[in-house]
Amino acid sequence: MFAPRLPRLGTRAAWRDAARRLVHVAPSEVDWGWPDAPSPLFDTPLPPPSDLTVPKVFTDLTRLLCAERTGRGFALAHALLHRLQGTRGLLSHRADPDVAAAERIAKDIRRDLHKMHAFVRFREAGDQTDRRRFVAWFEPTHRIEEAVADFFVNRFGDMDWTIVTPEVTTAYVGGQLSQRAVSATRPEDGDPLEELWTTYYSNIFNPARLKVDAMTAEMPKKYWRNLPEARVIPSLIAGARAQVTVMQAATPNPARPVLEKQAAPDAHPAPDGTLDATRAAAASCTACPLHGQATQTVFGEGPQDARIMIVGEQPGDREDLAGRPFVGPAGQLFDEVAARAGLDRGQFYVTNAVKHFKFVARGKRRIHQRPGLSEIRACKPWLNQEIALLDPQVIVAMGATALHAVTGSGKGITSRRGHLEQTRDGRAVFVTFHPSYLLRLPDAGHRLEQTELFVQDLTKVRQMLN
Repeated sequence: MFAPRLPRLGTRAAWRDAARRLVHVAPSEVDWGWPDAPSPLFDTPLPPPSDLTVPKVFTDLTRLLCAERTGRGFALAHALLHRLQGTRGLLSHRADPDVAAAERIAKDIRRDLHKMHAFVRFREAGDQTDRRRFVAWFEPTHRIEEAVADFFVNRFGDMDWTIVTPEVTTAYVGGQLSQRAVSATRPEDGDPLEELWTTYYSNIFNPARLKVDAMTAEMPKKYWRNLPEARVIPSLIAGARAQVTVMQAATPNPARPVLEKQAAPDAHPAPDGTLDATRAAAASCTACPLHGQATQTVFGEGPQDARIMIVGEQPGDREDLAGRPFVGPAGQLFDEVAARAGLDRGQFYVTNAVKHFKFVARGKRRIHQRPGLSEIRACKPWLNQEIALLDPQVIVAMGATALHAVTGSGKGITSRRGHLEQTRDGRAVFVTFHPSYLLRLPDAGHRLEQTELFVQDLTKVRQMLN
């Protein structure tokens, strides 16, 4: 029986060295454990190391498994390594019991890492010297101190700090990181910074958005005793309903009439009746909340004598940054399809039903969101002025949002696609899909089929001009 015992720090490197020696040994012949685990009666010396290569996904997986508290992660990683020598692609078999168990442990470790990222609270140490020093206490579920150290170095590299857990003390002093496997107990609470943070937390608490189950799922109560704000959470929850009642009683008027007044057609003057004047006026539009998060208004562009007006939904991420319509992936695809249909970008005017980018932020990405009716109404006066000033021979409405903006209804676009309709004042409207629809199609065959239909639609538009 082989019985490798791995150190509290340098764990993964020690496991990797032992695993190279035990890769061809059956998992049942190996008793993995931490230093405090009892040794078996017979402890055979490890054989010489073997040369081997493993997929990167396995390397990443072992970083997590080696942090598992009970030591089961060591055995599971070894079992997978042993089986990988005869089963290529083993880790892609999610139904395999070993693979499934490893993924469950890895998920649990990732959750523990996330909780430590989120719930470590530094307080200023009392024994200050030339540099301010901060201390934090945390009790992780697993042995993740090594795995999480780089995160805090990158996040708080401009100060000296120490993070103490029951088993490991991690210190970053003068730009140098160190870790010691020593037992520790929770230090005394409280400093002025914690009091300030607790006061701030109490004041930004919004009782109307309180969801206790969701909060405790994301911030389990086991972490509360290490969070300064946890002292006031029970009282904030207890008084939430009463605060909501007070807030409702204090609300003077609903916001909807104000938005409708802002979005009225006479809210967007065009001083001299030109596209340039209208574009300049639209640059300061605040008729709906979208102007607050967007970079800028993205107005239409193209020759004022264009016979074709292309109307899309709204600017995307690239359009919002560039301040020009149809320059992102969907716009580039439109240019390609229009060229195949015999149309040139210089022949038409391109614009959008909504002039500001609507999105939701997810990390560093801005994810497109479909505009609502109130936002379409708010931008309708700008679109109406563009139509009036250009007086195009045909308006091409691409997508349900554009169709709603020019005809008053965007429903049933699939059955209306490829047909000619009219605006309320009798202008010709040709209905088609938005090119972004093609970009979202996962099946290459279906995407090719729909692209050909899009070419046919734009060919009909060209023929209408002739």
